[in-house]
Amino acid sequence: MTDDLLRHSHRRYNPLNGEWVLVSPGRIKRPWQGKVENSPGLVLPKYDPDCYLCPGNIRASGKRNLDYDSTFVFDNDFSSLSHATPDLELNKNGLIHAKAERGTCRVICFSPRHDLTLAQMDVDAIADVVEVWKLEYENLGRLDDVNYVQIFENKGELMGCSNPHPHCQVWAESSVPVEPSKEMTRLGEYREAKKRCLLCDYVELELKERERIVYDNSSFVALVPFWAVWPFEVMIISRHHVANLPGMSREERCEFAEVLKNVTIRYDNLFKISFPYSSGIHQSPTDGLVHDEWHFHMHFYPPLLRSATVRKFMVGYEMLANPQRDITPEDAAARLREMSDIHFLNSEVM
Repeated sequence: MTDDLLRHSHRRYNPLNGEWVLVSPGRIKRPWQGKVENSPGLVLPKYDPDCYLCPGNIRASGKRNLDYDSTFVFDNDFSSLSHATPDLELNKNGLIHAKAERGTCRVICFSPRHDLTLAQMDVDAIADVVEVWKLEYENLGRLDDVNYVQIFENKGELMGCSNPHPHCQVWAESSVPVEPSKEMTRLGEYREAKKRCLLCDYVELELKERERIVYDNSSFVALVPFWAVWPFEVMIISRHHVANLPGMSREERCEFAEVLKNVTIRYDNLFKISFPYSSGIHQSPTDGLVHDEWHFHMHFYPPLLRSATVRKFMVGYEMLANPQRDITPEDAAARLREMSDIHFLNSEVM
């Protein structure tokens, strides 16, 4: 990376979605007199009798959770999608256009412990979560009206998470959502033009340069992408060309769990808080077609900008013109890479 790019404003291209991001390194020096958030708390009980996700507790629907001792999966009581949605379509000259969308939404509790996060779980427990992700992808993907399975986690109040109990969501729907659809198009175009995989080539390049690598093992690479928009955005990408979790060996999925723990620990250590983020897995559609172009990866989008209490919004120029970032991906990667892989609380919660 040239010094000029690290010092001066420039645009970076994202080959996964075909869009550009403006990078303005000098803006991080500006004084901050805007809104400052309260730092998220860390001390939670192991069990909360008022938590609707804790074992044995009653949810808002009146249903009682199982007295689970590892992971727990249930249909979302307030699902955004339904298999019972009737056929609907409205189209007026292509200008007013709506179509029915079918599917289902599920919740996966990572642990019976109310006070844990992925960063504080041991690798074996995270590997159990990954196995549940694999099964949900397979089982939901077999349904006739499901063509894409999106697994995602919103962690922390800053990300709109309504409950701190460690959990994620799975939305399975009849169409491929906008962001994976963009990536599928770009991955397909690259494969057609070059007879190679875009993310295979990108990982190879990043491993040679090692400027933006945060952590890697024999199966996965965690890095701040060259085109990152969010201040400490991270992608986890499989080293080998595999389209989805079922396509991996058990050993590879365990190594995925190891990377998940490592990345989330570094996030917590960066600002000495339980670090908020939205994360999601992008894997191949379940539409019955062959997707040789698809390469498994996971996105982490954290909103914190320069401290535990200053976060980033998409406003002004970013909403009306172009995504923009102040911290360079190289700086963000270096700061994450320098973090210890031992959680700052220095206690083995499990």
